[in-house]
Amino acid sequence: MSTAELSERACVPCRGGVPPLRGAELAALRDELDSSWTVVDEHHLEKEFRFSAYRNAVKFANAVADIAEAVNHHPDILLVWGKVKVTVWTHKIDGLTESDFIFAAKVERASRAAVASESK
Repeated sequence: MSTAELSERACVPCRGGVPPLRGAELAALRDELDSSWTVVDEHHLEKEFRFSAYRNAVKFANAVADIAEAVNHHPDILLVWGKVKVTVWTHKIDGLTESDFIFAAKVERASRAAVASESK
């Protein structure tokens, strides 16, 4: 499965009581994302996106917020001039689930759209 295919899947709310992803299962999902996403301590995913202007970074941060609201999955979003850092994990289990990777793929798709509009 590719990032594009992963981004088409639905995030499933975690109700708790399931173990976070680890090892090979975590690595397999990681391999489906753009290589610039990092799995940190098998706990969370993060990626830093760069933009040529503050306004473009704000637009992208708002796009990430729109995705978060639509799928009810809320990452940490750090916005500074020309840069947005997205950190995602499932708080209910304090670790990663498949939905975190699906969410990251949706953010990746939004970043490609943001970069395309920035270069116009």
